[in-house]
Amino acid sequence: MQLFALRGAVTVEADDADQILEATEELLREVMERNTIGPDDCVSAIFTCTEDLTAQFPAVAARRLGFDKVPLLCSREIPVPGSLPRVIRLLLHYHAPEDHEARHVYLREARALRSDLEAAQ
Repeated sequence: MQLFALRGAVTVEADDADQILEATEELLREVMERNTIGPDDCVSAIFTCTEDLTAQFPAVAARRLGFDKVPLLCSREIPVPGSLPRVIRLLLHYHAPEDHEARHVYLREARALRSDLEAAQ
């Protein structure tokens, strides 16, 4: 097994706790499905939110999906003028077989963040 890291992001329509939890769960489920991993394979996860999202911690959604033994951190994204609003980003560290290829996941409006990664769409 080898250590890998992947990125992901998703947007929400509003600063609403339920929307943040739902979007984060959607992102994590898609990451796990595309990479054939589960919480037991994960080493740690860092979530960032744009400054317009304060209603809930994305880590709460991860805990609901079984990430209760994985160290999770929530942080604030740098507020760059003109950047995409209402974004939840993920940096996930996990173990997988050596021949694994990390599949990054960008959902909803966050697809615009990495249009260069067609496989992530």
